Amino acid sequence: MKDSGFNPFEMAQSQFDNVADILDLNDGTRELLRNPMREYHFNIPVKMDDGSTKVFRGFRVQHNDARGPGKGGIRFHPQETVDTVRALSMWMTWKCAVVDIPLGGSKGGVICDPHNLSAREQEQICRGWVRQIARDVGPFADVPAPDVMTNAQHMLWMLDEFEAIAGGRFPGFITGKPVGMGGSLGRKEATGYGVMYTVREALKELDLAPEDTTASVQGFGNVAQHAIEAFHLMGGKTICVSCWDQQDQTAYSFRKNDGIDLDELRNMTDHFGGIDKEKAKAAGYEVIHADDWLKQEVDILVPAALENQISKETVSRISEKVKIIAEGANGPTTPEADAVIKDRGIFMIPDFLANAGGVTCSYFEQVQCNMNYFWGKEEVLEKLDMKMTDAFHAVSEMARKYKLYMRDAAYVIAVNRVAEACRDRGWVS
Repeated sequence: MKDSGFNPFEMAQSQFDNVADILDLNDGTRELLRNPMREYHFNIPVKMDDGSTKVFRGFRVQHNDARGPGKGGIRFHPQETVDTVRALSMWMTWKCAVVDIPLGGSKGGVICDPHNLSAREQEQICRGWVRQIARDVGPFADVPAPDVMTNAQHMLWMLDEFEAIAGGRFPGFITGKPVGMGGSLGRKEATGYGVMYTVREALKELDLAPEDTTASVQGFGNVAQHAIEAFHLMGGKTICVSCWDQQDQTAYSFRKNDGIDLDELRNMTDHFGGIDKEKAKAAGYEVIHADDWLKQEVDILVPAALENQISKETVSRISEKVKIIAEGANGPTTPEADAVIKDRGIFMIPDFLANAGGVTCSYFEQVQCNMNYFWGKEEVLEKLDMKMTDAFHAVSEMARKYKLYMRDAAYVIAVNRVAEACRDRGWVS
């Protein structure tokens, strides 16, 4: 599903260059924002269960912290590359800026496959990652969080290791922790719900009722599941989802024309978001090619898996019926595909706006940890809804006022805020 020649960092830089031209940024500001401020590459030696020692490669990239401490997840993935981490750190900078929270952009990763690692081995990777980077992260410098194939347990192991090194209790060091151990209620729902808060507002602009719309979703992990949950609560119907099958080492799409049953699918899904193919067939789902989620005759497409999924090769598969694309994943659409989507007049809700609910709720978790006072779930989701709705309307108004594509409008707002912070600090003229 991924193009081996695809470089996400080059794509992120290309997107930035386009907006730098719109904003007429000077050369110094362009150079500063086009590349990470600092990055760390390191080895993590782990004693495996069979007695051997395996060395895993880890990264932390800090793109920009002019607006506040770095913020960004840590992903465990066998195809992880430093260019992926660089791109994600840059997108995190824009994501925090577009929803106007006082944080910068960072990202981390480890080249590994948790599917093939025991819990003890995963714990040792988590603790080893922290030992390598502890001097350069922290609650007031750079705050990690979960990402692809990491979860609340991983974050708690990392917190425990950081606190052992730092000699104190610092719950604000990391977010995405278990509730009751410094985690925030509403965090697991936040990214997926945030995607649908923006879809709800887009439907209003298009004068469409949610109950009259259908969706197709790529992915069935945490983001996708909660996006579907929120969409169904709005009255919408999801007819297709796709996911990775660990046993077959390939992906499939699962379609049911009268609408999927979310709880039913959840009950046949592993903790990595993989749906049991045989159980799905028995439950009446049609098992189709992985990329067929893109071809569905639906109103809304939600890519909520990995980057580079809507490309110049695949964009032509999008049905004429599609009216909205809401990017739950980071970087799922390439610039070449973007141009086609723009020409077709599809309402694009770009990734760093659509999926900013996760980092917004992570910010809420930081605030709660630093206050040592925690909010109820309803309060968290109300605050999240308000932040996401305000951000959406700011971008939409910018797009209408200056006749910009939604992605360009979001970038103009975000990049301008970060550039102003750099100028105010005296980093650039």
